[in-house]
Amino acid sequence: GGLMPTMEQAGVYSATMAYLRAVRETRTLDGAKTVAAMKGKTIDDPLFGPTIIRADGRAVHASYLFRVKSPAESHGPWDYYVRVATILPEKAFRPLHAGGCPMLASR
Repeated sequence: GGLMPTMEQAGVYSATMAYLRAVRETRTLDGAKTVAAMKGKTIDDPLFGPTIIRADGRAVHASYLFRVKSPAESHGPWDYYVRVATILPEKAFRPLHAGGCPMLASR
């Protein structure tokens, strides 16, 4: 419909593609096997860059700070933002040990 996807839609697309790549790699639809194949591996995500899926299931990647462009700075449709900072993954997400994930407590 000519609309730009939202951040949430991009995230769902990215997660779905990571899962489908794991299904292709493992040649199974078994959820436990495909998720195990995804964890701890670096995914070269076209939307979010290098991404690691941790043991708790969180996808960890760089995050970005953007500034909205003035109308004079914009050069066409969807040209709204300027990246002003990149936040490294270890700064953008809380450490695994600080998450309190109940899935890890049983290990």
